Amino acid sequence: VQLQASGGGLVQAGGSLRLSCAASGRTLSSVNMGWFRQAPGKEREIVARISSNGFTYRAESVKGRFTISRDNPKNTMYLQMNSLKPEDTAVYYCAAGDPYSGRYYSPSGYVYWGQGTQVTVSS
Repeated sequence: VQLQASGGGLVQAGGSLRLSCAASGRTLSSVNMGWFRQAPGKEREIVARISSNGFTYRAESVKGRFTISRDNPKNTMYLQMNSLKPEDTAVYYCAAGDPYSGRYYSPSGYVYWGQGTQVTVSS
């Protein structure tokens, strides 16, 4: 699986961005997918995930603001980010992993990674 993330940028607090993750080599509906982020000096953390059967999860810090979705015909995953805050500033990565690994909320449960896209939220 090859993943290509895009859509990052610089936005003011309260603004919105939509990240995209285009996949090739395997259909997204057959794998577990996730968005992670990593801020300078911090560990990579999960932001949201979508399972092979469509179950979604969002971290508590982004609930009510971020939405994860998947377009199967386009084989693309999205992360709609609204009401952005300066603390959302990070490099965002999309990732794909075994749908039966059980390690859905840790980077160790994901095998394939996109290149990362920078999101910067100014105050």
